Amino acid sequence: MKSVLVLCVALILSACASSATVDKLRTPVPETLVATATLPGYGKIRYWGDDGSSIAPEVFERRREQILKAAELDPTLLNQPTTMLTVSGGGSNGAFGAGLLVGWTATGSRPKFDLVTGISTGSLTAPFAFLGPPYDERLRDAFTTISGEDVMKRRGVLSILGGQSVASNDPLRRMVEGYVTDQMVNDIAREHAKGRRLLIGTTNIDADRPVIWDIGEIATSGMPDRRQLIANILVASAAIPGIFPPVRLTVTADGKTYDELHVDGGTSNQVFLLPANLTIKQLDPRFKNKRIRKLYIIRNAKTTPEYSQVKPVLASVAGKALASLTKTQGIGDLYRMYTQAQRDHMDFNLISIPENFTMKEPKPFDTAYMVALYRRGYELGHTNIPWQKVPPGLN
Repeated sequence: MKSVLVLCVALILSACASSATVDKLRTPVPETLVATATLPGYGKIRYWGDDGSSIAPEVFERRREQILKAAELDPTLLNQPTTMLTVSGGGSNGAFGAGLLVGWTATGSRPKFDLVTGISTGSLTAPFAFLGPPYDERLRDAFTTISGEDVMKRRGVLSILGGQSVASNDPLRRMVEGYVTDQMVNDIAREHAKGRRLLIGTTNIDADRPVIWDIGEIATSGMPDRRQLIANILVASAAIPGIFPPVRLTVTADGKTYDELHVDGGTSNQVFLLPANLTIKQLDPRFKNKRIRKLYIIRNAKTTPEYSQVKPVLASVAGKALASLTKTQGIGDLYRMYTQAQRDHMDFNLISIPENFTMKEPKPFDTAYMVALYRRGYELGHTNIPWQKVPPGLN
């Protein structure tokens, strides 16, 4: 709640800033070229999150070839269920999903997911979840050994008035770059070559559209700056507008160089799988044996109403309204994914922060709060995870 209030203040103060000053620092992609802009040296590493037709057919064919090649070494792969994991946003509540995954590992039943997606704080969890148990210790540390100082650095009032955000994301960037090592990039590339996929969502703030990044395709590109690009995407996905500055990426279109601004993927969706007009049958190659499809969703938030006394002042009222809006958006995303699951014959499984977890966070990214939430997630993961088979309100 405190972080939402800070966002309200940021939005109010941003109205005082001079847009003309900011414009001089940018060369944004013209609207007519937005759809054709690419990152120099990279191939098909991203597509629109709201339009499956933006994915080239060869993307599916390459995945099919990779899976068949992996099956030559292990034929049982073709008979195993297709498992998908999507991890939502939620700020410091990402500790819940981290604990759940590590606890799930302890049971020996955690799948090796064929597809992992992450957005906002979920983007920081997704690479660890994709790479599995060998990265559990680093996943735990990422959500239990940090504090607000490790994520953001507050700016002074004068800097806010003339700048892009309330806080600097330098601490977050240092933390992300510390976790995204050359070894991690190589490990992602190795698993990508087997047909597995790791996708991260950001929002192109100029285009007002979600963008899905194929992290494995970046990892296998051979480009010298691939590790930095992956780190930039993760930071961008977690860059709450107003709180953190957007991440600027250099792109080319029609032979000219421009820049894009990418912010928190949660601005577009709180959780995602694939564009709604893309069926999982297109992603999952057609084999002789029909594969069972299982979808697991970790919602790093509560889906039930949360009572709090609101003071009759702008920051308090607007803060609670934004918190309610975000929750409602997240629930709407769950219904959308449930509809996709029904259409594509996927087994739907949802877990969110339990209603009876009542500890309040005294300040953003409070260590004690995250440790407690991590432990609660671990307890659920270590026992029999109470997966919900339908979105909130339908059970």
